Amino acid sequence: MRFLILFVFLLPMQNFASDFNRAETLFKQEKYALAKPIFEKIVKEDAQNYKAIEYLGDIAGHAKNWNEALKYYEKLKKADPKNANYQYKFGGALGMKAKESNKFAALRMLDEIEDAFITATKLDAKHVESRWALVEFYLQIPAILGGSEKKAQKYALELMQISAVDGYLSQGYIHEYFSRYQKAEISYKKAFEIGNSKVTFQKLYSLYTHKLKQPQKAAALKRAFDK
Repeated sequence: MRFLILFVFLLPMQNFASDFNRAETLFKQEKYALAKPIFEKIVKEDAQNYKAIEYLGDIAGHAKNWNEALKYYEKLKKADPKNANYQYKFGGALGMKAKESNKFAALRMLDEIEDAFITATKLDAKHVESRWALVEFYLQIPAILGGSEKKAQKYALELMQISAVDGYLSQGYIHEYFSRYQKAEISYKKAFEIGNSKVTFQKLYSLYTHKLKQPQKAAALKRAFDK
């Protein structure tokens, strides 16, 4: 009888774990429409399942439903304000919403976006994504609203301390943004030499192809990478 009671008690927990694993697998397979109702069911039964809530936010983000994504990320941010990734995801979703909003609505969001990203960097000294977001943020917004290359470079240098590849990629990105293509080439080449990855290849290859108009260098790079 004791064993039977224990079995009955554990069965819902086993089913719960099974549902989560199935939904997580579907998410990783990019079958978001199938994963979503399972995660929603899990959250309905356990409102503090933060991982399921995060997945729901990510699914909304993939669908570019920024209001829905923000609803989930804000819930996470309030539940665990010291989680750098929650801060970053909230700032990212808000940034995407701002891009799709009119200028006046977007202006009202800038401070909150910046604050979320900066908070993430302070919470996690090695949080790469939030520093990349700030590089992009300070390049994209006008100087009158706080944008500047100097601020972008600050976070590019922080990236260099965390990961040399990300550091050189971010510096290359800044140079490319300001049409300093020769300097961008130097940074991208260093990133490629260190990382030798698809991302580092694509950045340098794209620069040769679209900006420097040097097809021979692009072809030589591709041959080297294919080997």
